[in-house]
Amino acid sequence: MSDQLIRRAEIYRTYSAALYSALADDPFYITLENRVADRSKAKESMLTYYDYSIFEASRYGHVFQPEREPVGISVWSIPLNKEEAAKKNQQKMSVILSAMGDFCLQTYLDINDFMSESAEPLVSEKDWYLSIVGILPEFQGQGLGEDLVRPVLEKADDAGVSTYLETFTPKNMPFYQRLGYDAVSSFVEPVTNSQYWLMTRPSHQ
Repeated sequence: MSDQLIRRAEIYRTYSAALYSALADDPFYITLENRVADRSKAKESMLTYYDYSIFEASRYGHVFQPEREPVGISVWSIPLNKEEAAKKNQQKMSVILSAMGDFCLQTYLDINDFMSESAEPLVSEKDWYLSIVGILPEFQGQGLGEDLVRPVLEKADDAGVSTYLETFTPKNMPFYQRLGYDAVSSFVEPVTNSQYWLMTRPSHQ
């Protein structure tokens, strides 16, 4: 099943390549890549991870990519019922195991569990989550990044729901603040040993 999902997800490879470049300094993704089982395929495995993350959001959440050049993309998770959430989780674990190996899967689970537990008291179960956003480095600083996020924020506002995100990169915080986000807490994630910030944005109805 996971190989089939991977093949279907590869339609997003151009956007995955943009994310790989944009997030090259992010401790979360650096750690995942360093723990890929087959080191000769580490980059390919990360591209597969991004492929599937985009594909997953297209099925279970929201994705926004520009109609013109594929310079970047935003990937969102939204609340699901228990059956859908379990199916989504199982498919994601299957893909990571197949593409990246069991050590990388355990790393992903450890980091994800810590971040989810840390966020739980600070966000609502109804909130939408900005999981991944990235734009090619050569297009950064041109105002294009906001264009990747605002269309989904408008949908969230129409639905009357708040959104949240986490960032390991403090220099990105002014970008998110311009979109209406505020930092509500920070944590040191133990696997990466890196500080990150949780930022929330209320609905702007």
